[in-house]
Amino acid sequence: MRTADLIQFNLHLLLRQWFRTLMILLATAVGVAAVLLLTGLGEGARRFVLDEFSLLGQDTLILLPGRKETTGGLPPLTGEGTRDITLDDVDALSRLPGIEMVAPLIVGNAQVYVGGRNREIVTLGTSARFFELRQLSMQQGQALPDIPLQQAGAVCVIGPEVRRELFGTQRALGEWIRVGDRRFRVIGIVEDRGESLGMDVSNQVILPVASAQQIFNTQGMFRVLLKVRAGASIERSRERVIELMQQRHGGERDVTLITQDALLGAFTDILGLLTLSVAAIAAISLVVAGILIMNITLISVSQRTAEIGLLKALGASAALVRLLFISEALMLSAFGALIGIISGYALLWLGHSIWPQFPVTVPLWALSGSLIIALGVATLFAWLPASRAARLAPVQALKGEVHDA
Repeated sequence: MRTADLIQFNLHLLLRQWFRTLMILLATAVGVAAVLLLTGLGEGARRFVLDEFSLLGQDTLILLPGRKETTGGLPPLTGEGTRDITLDDVDALSRLPGIEMVAPLIVGNAQVYVGGRNREIVTLGTSARFFELRQLSMQQGQALPDIPLQQAGAVCVIGPEVRRELFGTQRALGEWIRVGDRRFRVIGIVEDRGESLGMDVSNQVILPVASAQQIFNTQGMFRVLLKVRAGASIERSRERVIELMQQRHGGERDVTLITQDALLGAFTDILGLLTLSVAAIAAISLVVAGILIMNITLISVSQRTAEIGLLKALGASAALVRLLFISEALMLSAFGALIGIISGYALLWLGHSIWPQFPVTVPLWALSGSLIIALGVATLFAWLPASRAARLAPVQALKGEVHDA
């Protein structure tokens, strides 16, 4: 039998049995779409994290108070220690060879007042270097001035969301706001670029670090960002930072220094494993679709015994009869997989249109793997009923008997 005749024969049969065809197509499509959707979301989450941390640059170190030992997995994002990282420590770090710039961070919630309006807003104390390290651009005005870290300044930079909440349509640049019990003049409005590394600068007030120390009554830094000079060794710079902090803290190693590579490696491993796990779970639905194919094919063999007998009486071989049923299952699986692929990509596109910041992409291994599994499962589960049909004796089949030859 020619390939064109085989395809035409199977299409005629699938259209005649439209309800069972629809059920198999639906089962296969759901399985393939689930694999693409879940792996697309998992890969999107991985790329989202990579893009977020890439804003810091590969030459950035993050210093945290408190020593945290890790044996693999996710490095700590916060630390707790008996000794704070002070501004004197930050000054000493900025003088290390190989360190280009240092940005201290103090973070807390404070009541911000403008006229009769007040909001509790995340308040960030830092220096002018923070804007360079985080690659922040200004919507209006200017960034924090480059003043000594120990000098408190009565100036601030606000995010666009803070501007809308506190000033509405009125002018904000040059106006005074009160943060806690201190007044600050707005000298800049930062460009809105959404949430990054858990911090949404559009909804923050950014002050000089010494001013934040006075508002929150603290001397210790929440964390310190350090940028390694171009051409300098990241590992050597890391050792120097650890050695300096150990010397300044009485010989005690009570800080944690993590690199972007460590964070990215941990997140990549975790999200990669999660993506594989959800893909495996979704692939189970393809096995369920294969069982459905086997059951329906067994029923089809029982209903088409006379047809099988006629084919064999006309000289059809057992291999041809087996091919008829397996090719039918493969066509169903291929059509279902195609529908699943279209549906999966459509759902991912819809999700991306709702949340454009979240990248969604289907790995090639997921697309090819779902197709291979769909076609492989269809072949595997159709083989038993197809072989049963191939073994039927022509005379028994013409009489409608389904006993194997």
